[in-house]
Amino acid sequence: MRKIISVLMAVMLIFALAACSNNLQNENETRGSSTSAQQVSDTTAESDSQNSIADKGKTLVVYFSASGNTENAANYIAKATNADVFALEPKDAYTDDDLNWRDENSRVNYEHDNEDARNIELVSSTVDNWESYDTVFIGFPIWWQIAAWPVNNFVKDNDFTGKTVIPFCTSTSSGLGESGRLLEQMAGAGNWLDGERFTESVSETEIHSWIEGFDI
Repeated sequence: MRKIISVLMAVMLIFALAACSNNLQNENETRGSSTSAQQVSDTTAESDSQNSIADKGKTLVVYFSASGNTENAANYIAKATNADVFALEPKDAYTDDDLNWRDENSRVNYEHDNEDARNIELVSSTVDNWESYDTVFIGFPIWWQIAAWPVNNFVKDNDFTGKTVIPFCTSTSSGLGESGRLLEQMAGAGNWLDGERFTESVSETEIHSWIEGFDI
């Protein structure tokens, strides 16, 4: 009888140990599964963050500057947005006399009065890796309430499909007026936002405050 009882107790002990071992194994597997799921979640979150940054694309600041004022504004914008810069240069550069609008015989007066003369040939209107830019700022002085015409051929020569375009200008007193809308019509594509007019002495702080309104 004692032998039977001993055998039964041994069998019960074996089953108890086996059950304990299974519980430990299941707990470890659960912990491992939880850790693996967390690692996948962390990896996915990191990937999504990188994709979000990549999806924003690059920013480009394109400008024509007659006397340096628009160039200053463009450089401030580029610094605030970590953008690339592309300066528009007429092959036949404007001299100070050319830009003297008070002289009825000056070049800008002639071009204003003769629309055909506004077809200004540029040194280059081709931007490397143009397709990589999602946001394009276009800057210019205001001439007779419109964008200075040396920017026209750049706008006509490039495809703005899928790009957000933000015009900006510098002037002594004139506002942006219809300049942005007229450039949008020339482009025929792109998401053109309302632009901004800056004074000739615009500060970096003013530019930075304006840029904060955009998700760039």
